Amino acid sequence: MPRWLKWATLLFAATIVVVATYSGYLYREIRTLAEKDEARPADTIVVLGAAQYNGRPSPVLKARLDHAYDLYDRGLAHTIITTGSYGPDPNFSEAHVGTRYLVQRGIDEGHIITEQGSGTTHDSIQAVAMMMQAKAWKSALVVSDGFHLFRVKKMFEDEGIVAFTSPAPLSPIESAAAPRFWYTLREVFMFSAYRLVKV
Repeated sequence: MPRWLKWATLLFAATIVVVATYSGYLYREIRTLAEKDEARPADTIVVLGAAQYNGRPSPVLKARLDHAYDLYDRGLAHTIITTGSYGPDPNFSEAHVGTRYLVQRGIDEGHIITEQGSGTTHDSIQAVAMMMQAKAWKSALVVSDGFHLFRVKKMFEDEGIVAFTSPAPLSPIESAAAPRFWYTLREVFMFSAYRLVKV
C-alpha cells in the first residue's frame, strides 16, 4: 500500500472516531436536557411551533400548548409568546392556531403575543429575542418537545436571552422510543450544522 494511501486511511479512521465520539456526547447532552424541567418564573413563556391541521393544533403542538397553559396558570409568567409560520397551509399559521387554542382555554388574548412571521426555529428565536429586548425582558421559559430544547436553549443564549426549558410532558414523540431516538439523532445533526454556521 502506498504511504500516502496508508496515511489517508488512518486520517479517515481518526475522523470517523472523532465524529462518532462527538455525536455520542452530543446525543447524551440532548437527552439529559430533554428529561430536565427547569420551570421557574420568567419574563415570558415561549411556545415553539409545530404542525397544525386546518386550524387545529396537531397532537405535538397541542401537547406544547397545554404545557404552556399549565405553566402560565401556575403564575410563572404573565405572557405567552406563540411562534410558527404558515408552512404549507396559507390559511392558518402555527402561531395563530396556538393563540386561538390558548384563548379558547381561557387565557386573555391580551396576554398572548403571536409571532408568525418566521419559518425556521432559528428565525423564530431571533424574532422573539428582538421582541423581548424591545420590552427589556431578559428571560424566557421555553416550551417544546424534549429533544428540541438543547438547540433552542443555545440559540436563545446566543441572542442574549436567558432560557429556562420545560419539556411538554405529553409529547407524542417523546413518549415512543423509536421517534424519540430518531428525532434526537436529527437534533445532533441540526445542532452541529447550527454551530458550524455560527463559527
